[in-house]
Amino acid sequence: MQIDIAAINTTVHRIASSDSLPAVGMGRQALALPPPDNAVRIADMLSLIVNSVPVRRRVLGTGDHVYSAGEPLIHLYVLNAGAVKVVNAAADGRGQIVSVNFRGDWLGFDGIAKCRYACSAVALDVGEVWALRYDELLAACAACPSLLAALHTEMSRSLTRSLDTMLSMRTLSVASRVATFLRNWAESLSERGLRCDRIALHMTRAEIGEYLGMTLESVSRGLSALARSKVIGFDKRRRRDILILDLPALGDFIYVKCDPVRALWRHPDDQIMCRGERATVGSGSSGGA
Repeated sequence: MQIDIAAINTTVHRIASSDSLPAVGMGRQALALPPPDNAVRIADMLSLIVNSVPVRRRVLGTGDHVYSAGEPLIHLYVLNAGAVKVVNAAADGRGQIVSVNFRGDWLGFDGIAKCRYACSAVALDVGEVWALRYDELLAACAACPSLLAALHTEMSRSLTRSLDTMLSMRTLSVASRVATFLRNWAESLSERGLRCDRIALHMTRAEIGEYLGMTLESVSRGLSALARSKVIGFDKRRRRDILILDLPALGDFIYVKCDPVRALWRHPDDQIMCRGERATVGSGSSGGA
């Protein structure tokens, strides 16, 4: 049975995001969307899933658990709308956000090895998730090589995102890590056809700090540094909403000398140098030509 994915998802996306189209706000031109390669990939994958394996749809409210740590693995999940954070519980009971996921992302890979979920997946806003029974998914993959290839691709994509996050935390300064976080969020929205000039984070500064390996105060300083550089702004009515004033400049901020405004605010948390700076210091170069 063929299913019109675009028609089915229209209502869900209107609920999940009132900003489903690029918009012009506060006198600024909306950010241009990149070529829709990823949007096509996601749509093709979702179509392949619904035509290959039984799908159980579930509407999510903010704060709803998709699954909880310790529960037996029964389903893998595909996010169809909204945003979901995956949280790993530390030994002392504190939660550590390990990923933020959007439409087309898979959830539950952490449960495969031990047949129990190692983390909890929690909705950040209204959305929809598709539950796929793991045994039915495996049977469908055996009968449909393209579905198996898609599953392996998404596993690799999830691993790559984790490695990229780890690398940024080890090599970038505080403000650059915050800039990377915002750029990745904006690009994720843009790739899915959503407006990316305004980000409703649905996360506290403390949660962002947990994700980036920083303190709440460091996150605030990083956001302030980006605002001083005029690459982001803040919505005065909705403080958690971040205005992306210049997406290319946000990307440039990450790599130009690691942090072009570091000299304005030194702090113990901001002693991380990028690899290029370490090489310069280690070689004893004065930086002159």
